[in-house]
Amino acid sequence: MIFDELRAIQHKHGYLPAEPLRALSKQLDVPLYRINGVAEFYPEFHTSPPPKLRIEVCRDMACHLRGADRLIADLRQRFLPLGKQVVEVHERSCLGQCDCAPALTINEILFRNVNVRQAEILVQTGLAGLEMSKQSAARPAIELKSDPYPGIQRYGALRQLFETRDWDGVISTLKAAGLGGMGGAGFPTSIKWDVVKKAPGPDKYLVVNADESEPGTFKDRFIMTHLPHLVIEGAIIGALVTGAKTGYIYIRHEYREQEAILREELEYCRSEGLLGDHILGSDLAFHLDVFVSPGGYICGEGSAQLEAIEGKRAEPRHKPPNSATHGLWMKPTVLNNVETFANVPQILARGVEWFKSQGNHEAASGLKFVAVSGDVQRPGVFEIPMGLPLSDVVFGLAGGPRDGRKIKAFSPSGAASGYQPASKLDTRLDFKSMSAAGTMLGSGAIVVLDDSRCILDMALNSVTFFRNESCGKCVPCRVGSAKMTDVLTGWTRGKGVAADLELIADLSETMKQTSICGLGQFVPYPILTALQNFREEIEAHILHAKCPAGVCPMRGHGMVR
Repeated sequence: MIFDELRAIQHKHGYLPAEPLRALSKQLDVPLYRINGVAEFYPEFHTSPPPKLRIEVCRDMACHLRGADRLIADLRQRFLPLGKQVVEVHERSCLGQCDCAPALTINEILFRNVNVRQAEILVQTGLAGLEMSKQSAARPAIELKSDPYPGIQRYGALRQLFETRDWDGVISTLKAAGLGGMGGAGFPTSIKWDVVKKAPGPDKYLVVNADESEPGTFKDRFIMTHLPHLVIEGAIIGALVTGAKTGYIYIRHEYREQEAILREELEYCRSEGLLGDHILGSDLAFHLDVFVSPGGYICGEGSAQLEAIEGKRAEPRHKPPNSATHGLWMKPTVLNNVETFANVPQILARGVEWFKSQGNHEAASGLKFVAVSGDVQRPGVFEIPMGLPLSDVVFGLAGGPRDGRKIKAFSPSGAASGYQPASKLDTRLDFKSMSAAGTMLGSGAIVVLDDSRCILDMALNSVTFFRNESCGKCVPCRVGSAKMTDVLTGWTRGKGVAADLELIADLSETMKQTSICGLGQFVPYPILTALQNFREEIEAHILHAKCPAGVCPMRGHGMVR
């Protein structure tokens, strides 16, 4: 409730003035310090009067590769002389539009594939008080192998399960299929659901994690756009199997198009009797709704997401216990990723053998959605057999690098996975193969770098993202990410010394061992993998104050692109 109230206040005033917050404190009987603490934590809320236009440009990975820094500099030079009461230009963490980079928002209205001239026209239009033309939410019909209901009634797996009520059979089927969490961890779904099912007590919850916020990650956006019925069907099945009565689809607030699609599909389910107090006229109940995140990458961390739903600051919890036994309001909770839930109806409707046969080799089962961005001709989301070689995706589906360039490196799963050399592009895209190659499949967010790019520049971009998105709860992450950003910034400016390499190694180990959650633990990966795979290039910056790619501002040796 607190977020709805804060949004209502901000909608009325344009920000959160002190007096309405005091009134809200009395209304909800919640201490004012807690309300202020929540309001100041989330980027959606503003505690000071806004300018006429607030411009926020994504500057992470794909947008950085597509000229976001130049766009930010141009907009500041062009419009900041008007004064901060009129225009403010800010950097913003990833908007999940990596296939349409660069992206920006103007007063929270999203625009994609925006060049400098287009951005200037949009701002001028807004300053003139005219409506800025919104980009249409195109939703073309796409035939996907993942959909078991082409041209037939949807929710067939759910209807069949409702007839048999074989809850244990669902868990056994998911175990036989080997379905792992598609958010990146790959933890067996059957085990998680079984723990929640067997947990004592009548109060259980279910959460669909649709808060993909890591640079390079946007495949869940695609799934929610084109397969919302599978996500919701998987969630309803998960609730019936485990005994959850209430559920939430936790979606980032920038995904307004997908929020609308999901709400429409949920309304359809209610009208068909698939959700509510009496599912299909029975005594079984499950209520599922959309929970719009107030922002922040940390909300993608499971326990932090639960804290947010409870109306608190999204700060990760210490583990154990985990969410399966002590989740939402400390009750047993099913918490899975969008793609994981979407896989459940496929397996139940078509069978384990069909699911396994969709993989590219015997050690990989099912289909996988991968997001490709960066230096490729056709960025986007692709439905592939699990286990397909990376090279088939990058060179085949995504068209390879632009302008006749060669691929230098790639990030296999967004900022957290670091940077691998092009020599590993023959690795198969499945959990075991990627792990054996010394990297990770993660969520399948592939960011490609061509041979004009500087690895240190990109590592700094990734580490800076983590610094900006640290919740600040634990010292190793809060201080360590800031220190690492400072050191790498110095390297890009020719201010590094050899002793910095030992400092980075020690700092990395400390963060991996002592940070509360994955954010702090993964901060070092961009620079550690850069040092492992491109050490000569990094040492050229530190020891010789030279950027081999001519990208970094190294005492006149290069310019920021």
